[in-house]
Amino acid sequence: MSSTDDGDLPPSFTPGNGKPSRRTSNPARPARPSGQQARRPATTPASFEPRPNGRSADGDAAAHSGAAPRRPLPRRASTSSSGGAPVRASETGRSGAAPRSRARAGSSAVPLSSTSSRSARAPEGTRVLPAGAAPSERSRNVPRPPAAARPGTLAPTSALNDHTQPEPPSPPTRKRRHHPLRWVAAVLVLLLALVGARVAWLAHDVNSKLQRVEALSGADDTPGETWLIVGSDSRADGAVVDNTEGARSDSIMLLHKAPGGQASLTSLPRDTFVEIPGYGGNKINAAYSYGGPTLLVATVEQLTGLTVDHYVEVSMGGVSSMVDAVGGINVCLDYDVNDADSGLVWDTSQGECQDVDGEKALAYSRMRKSDPTGDIGRGLRQRAVISAVVSKAVSTSTLTSFSQQDTLVNAGTQALVVDQDASMVDLGQMLLAFRSASNAGLTGAPPIASLDYEPGGIGAAVLLEDTTAPGFFGKLREGTLQTSDFNQS
Repeated sequence: MSSTDDGDLPPSFTPGNGKPSRRTSNPARPARPSGQQARRPATTPASFEPRPNGRSADGDAAAHSGAAPRRPLPRRASTSSSGGAPVRASETGRSGAAPRSRARAGSSAVPLSSTSSRSARAPEGTRVLPAGAAPSERSRNVPRPPAAARPGTLAPTSALNDHTQPEPPSPPTRKRRHHPLRWVAAVLVLLLALVGARVAWLAHDVNSKLQRVEALSGADDTPGETWLIVGSDSRADGAVVDNTEGARSDSIMLLHKAPGGQASLTSLPRDTFVEIPGYGGNKINAAYSYGGPTLLVATVEQLTGLTVDHYVEVSMGGVSSMVDAVGGINVCLDYDVNDADSGLVWDTSQGECQDVDGEKALAYSRMRKSDPTGDIGRGLRQRAVISAVVSKAVSTSTLTSFSQQDTLVNAGTQALVVDQDASMVDLGQMLLAFRSASNAGLTGAPPIASLDYEPGGIGAAVLLEDTTAPGFFGKLREGTLQTSDFNQS
């Protein structure tokens, strides 16, 4: 039996109007000639009309693809005309009769109809899918497979219902990172806050305890910063007990920081011959006796051409207490001394450099008559004592010890007398400038012309070069001093 017989097709694919049909006898249907195969009607949709050259669309497609052209399907007789003669497919398509399907047995076909037939609600024809194309799920009426579950989620199963369905896993919690730098920064901020609070408290304590005196002359300011440091020989504090009355400037030092940053420390011998405003020529320490700190400041300003910005005075008892406050100092002397006036006893067999306490340090700085250089040597030792105290005051051990700081503040505020405008900041700057000058070696006396100058009526005095050493003080103001500019005798 041929594969194109109607009996070989399932009921749903019987050629015709697309509706299921049963095999029944049709008296109007002419008998099939024996030995001949019934031809199907040639009624095809417009898309399947034969081309003018006699080749079908399938043949063209096969020609282009390189495959053998498909053999045309046999045609069969369709409905009869009114006269009983069979109607050809081409005539049926032109007359508007329902076309018959050309679908091959076992193929998937979808009913098609022309525009005219669709508008007339006539039964649709069939459309043949390309060879090798799988039938669609819709035509096969096959249920779609369940969608695949997303990664990270649980697909529900038949054994689980809405109440027993487990919850999806929660996202992993993010671990908190530890930032050690934050802790370090917090500790540093705390330390800075504590240091700031400590400095503020010390500043308030120092400013409230300092003894003050009217000392500045009020002259026009000059470039740089200038401190006048005076050691008084007053016996009022009981450090030295003798019959000397009154107070004199036992030591005079001029500390200057030029605009360029150079710091220098100049010792003015107590017997230096100068002009005292209102009193004429005399020894410089007489200015303190005549008019106190104010007249001394004016005399120094007239000699040096500098305006004194701050005045600092230390008593003999203050020197002793400050040395003890820093725990003693180390000083040097290269010859034996036994001086009755100062009380200094120095034995070089114990070493040229020795650790001394406050009492011995005071005798060391006051000794003059047993020194071959007189006031020059005494000024050198006074600077050595002050430099040693300053070095220990700004050392790490003092800056990190609150107890040493308190002891030094108490000793300093009792030993020092300052001008009305001086503050703890000014004293701190003075210490730093002092240390800078000592480290640079820019310390000493101005050039001296004579140590035994006798102008008459005042005894022997120290005469500076050109009387007032103008070249030296000019370099001092400009900040161009060198070590060789200081007195070399």
